[in-house]
Amino acid sequence: MAGNESEKIRHLLVVQDPQGQRTLPLLEATYSLGRDLRNAIVLHSRSVSRQHAILLRVTVPNTDQYSFRIIDGNFQGKRSTNGLFVNGNKCLSHNLQNGDVVAFGNNNTQAKYYVISNLSEQAFSASCEADDLSDFLSGKVNSGSPFETSIIRDSNFEAASDAALARLASFPELIPNPIIEMDLEGIVTYLNPAAAAKFPNLRQLGQKHPILTQLLKAVENQTQTSFVREITVGEEIFEQSVHYLPQSDLIRTFIIREITEQKQAELELKQRDRLLQAVAEAANYLLAEMNYEIAIEKALAALGEATNVERVYLFQNHPHPITGEMSVSKRFEWIKSGAETSLYHWQNQSYQNSGLERWYHTLSQGETISGFTQTFPLTEKELLMGDNIKSLLLVPLRLETEFWGCLGLIECTSNRHWSKHEESSLLTMAASISGARQRQQVEEKMRYQAMHDLLTGLPNRLLFNDILNRCIQERVQTEESIAVMFLDLDRFKIINDTLGHTVGDNLLKIVAQRLQDAIRPNDIVARWGGDEFTILLPQITEIQPIIQIAQNILQTLESAFHVHGHELYISSSIGIALLGKHSYDAETLIQHADAALYYAKDEGRNNYQFYKESLSKKNPELLSLEKSLRHALERDEFIINYQPRVNIATNKITGMEALLRWYHPEMGIVSPTVFIPLAEESGLIISIGEWVLRQACSQNKMWQEAGYPPITIAVNLSPKQFRQPKLLEVLTNILTATRLEPEFLELEITETTAIADLDFTTTVLHNLAQMGLLLAIDDFGTGYSSLSRLQVLPFHNLKIDRSFIKELTKDEKVAHIIQAIVTLGRSLGLRLIAEGVEQPAELEFLRSINCDDVQGYLLYRPLTIEQATEVLKNEKD
Repeated sequence: MAGNESEKIRHLLVVQDPQGQRTLPLLEATYSLGRDLRNAIVLHSRSVSRQHAILLRVTVPNTDQYSFRIIDGNFQGKRSTNGLFVNGNKCLSHNLQNGDVVAFGNNNTQAKYYVISNLSEQAFSASCEADDLSDFLSGKVNSGSPFETSIIRDSNFEAASDAALARLASFPELIPNPIIEMDLEGIVTYLNPAAAAKFPNLRQLGQKHPILTQLLKAVENQTQTSFVREITVGEEIFEQSVHYLPQSDLIRTFIIREITEQKQAELELKQRDRLLQAVAEAANYLLAEMNYEIAIEKALAALGEATNVERVYLFQNHPHPITGEMSVSKRFEWIKSGAETSLYHWQNQSYQNSGLERWYHTLSQGETISGFTQTFPLTEKELLMGDNIKSLLLVPLRLETEFWGCLGLIECTSNRHWSKHEESSLLTMAASISGARQRQQVEEKMRYQAMHDLLTGLPNRLLFNDILNRCIQERVQTEESIAVMFLDLDRFKIINDTLGHTVGDNLLKIVAQRLQDAIRPNDIVARWGGDEFTILLPQITEIQPIIQIAQNILQTLESAFHVHGHELYISSSIGIALLGKHSYDAETLIQHADAALYYAKDEGRNNYQFYKESLSKKNPELLSLEKSLRHALERDEFIINYQPRVNIATNKITGMEALLRWYHPEMGIVSPTVFIPLAEESGLIISIGEWVLRQACSQNKMWQEAGYPPITIAVNLSPKQFRQPKLLEVLTNILTATRLEPEFLELEITETTAIADLDFTTTVLHNLAQMGLLLAIDDFGTGYSSLSRLQVLPFHNLKIDRSFIKELTKDEKVAHIIQAIVTLGRSLGLRLIAEGVEQPAELEFLRSINCDDVQGYLLYRPLTIEQATEVLKNEKD
């Protein structure tokens, strides 16, 4: 303010704390207040924060006058612990007026603010020292006193205070953050020391400097007077706060902070997210795609696009075709669009002869290889430079303990540093690819098992039908014909029943070998089931070769069989059907050959017969049996046996499987393998199946009401049952009538039924699952499917077919298949149940691989209702 010294306004702060009262003239622009001794004004109280508040001098616009603003907290913006109160009101900041009382958290530490005019410097200092202000402070002030007060009242003060605070609060000359002011002509008007040090050429470059580039335009485009933007200076990135001060025609910018590391971290996070997404997409391809090679190609493409790399390769180990040494070849590749053509040097590269022993040792130990080509050993460098490779990242591919190849990212145009995210993502991808390869191998084995007989190794009926259909299609364009033989061993059942299954199985193996020796190289022999075999004779132009082969078979089977010390003799009957007007497709050909077989048996066995139209499609025995089957239900000839299912870990019974048995009044027990196909073909299976469901549900409810531990009851659905339109209605009525909760009924369908029409199966199973029923896939491994195809179906349980268990202790490959089924089934959330467990060794193996439940003669044979009830009673006790 212009004028004499006596006309100046003075500002006082009278502080009262536990150590007494003191009066402080406010002469500086800034003060810190708190109990820390480094503060400008020390407040002696434990309730006061180390730095409790800040006093800032604020100039009133268009005057030389000023006042002070008090702000709660320290210079970094951290608030005090107990708060700031002005005239009894808590606040974060306040423009002080004469007489304001400030309390620092509580009333034992206070300060009173005064604005005093007409006091000389000498009188002011003397009064402060002599403490002559007591009357004034107590309110006893005369009008003639030198301590007359002046209260500044200005309508613009609050706004002026805020504008001034924006500059004063950051202490431009002291803080480490750069502050720059520029007028609307683009001329730099102010730099604080931090700005001058950080950007020494800023004044010279002016608007060409990144700090000020496009700043005027940015201000013009903004509707608000302040905003934040990001700027890049060299390799550094900053967050810049811009304030437009229209009253001063100034643009003030603050470099809030350097965010280079933050932006790099954000870029790394985005890259990590892209990589994680790519790995997830690749895993989905590898799981859902049926074709292994297509799945790998899609997975590599997802990885290549996410990493923005030039090439992605999958290399596979293999013996060298000439030397037999361990070698590596490119198996799959992905190349970025616009990149050069594929590598040529990576086929049959011997690790030893190519100088890649280090690679083999490193990768086989599970470690990675990465870096710039120029840093590699000379032999490796020469090999890589031959394909213009400048940097690479390789991770191993492993199947359990086997090192079978590697997965690599390749750059041919630049030296690239590989990040940890890229390495970890590549390792994850390698694990997924290895899992897919293992699944492919398992599925190939399972597919082989599904299409071949486990005992003899011959094609089974599924593969035979497939080959026969293809052969018929090929013969449409030629004059050649096709013959199908259906062969049945005479008296085999007697041998099997008297000498046991082991002898019977070995006999079948020898029979299979003799049959293969008796046919031509292009002929196909298959095991149809039990002691039945089918033989396909393609390229038939006359009858005589067929007769010759049939005679050869009969003759070779007449010779003695030596099995486990037994000398055995068997014969066979053969039915033959030729492709023609009446036998025009695979199904009809087989039916006619089957009919001719029964005719051969009727003719005295050990002979062959050709099909003739006069032959019935069914032999008389089957016709009689079908007639009896139609009356079996009404005559109460059916009963249900129950075979317990046992949890391996607890040895507790978790369920019972309902098994249908037919006691014929004359023939005795009729095998289900005989009457079930008849019932299915005739349609009787619908009514019989409904009866089984009702009886099983009713019995389970009776066990529950008797207080026995609750278990599930499992009932098999035949293909025709499963496809009947009223299945859901029938099940609903049965559950309602028997009052059995749906979660205690488990429906089993075979793998073949499940995959026959996948869309239909999916719809029906989802409807059944919504009812709350448990669903199981039965005889898994006997159909032509895979877990990846069945994963879309809402199954709860998976039953491993007894044919696998039977071979478990005999064939190590079968053990691996079972383990793979359990592992893959568990990964899909299925409960694993093994059927046909008869040996302790089988049970121990299943326990070792964490199979859930087992069924079989080792634990329980099929039980009558009375026996099953007794077992449950013992379980309860």
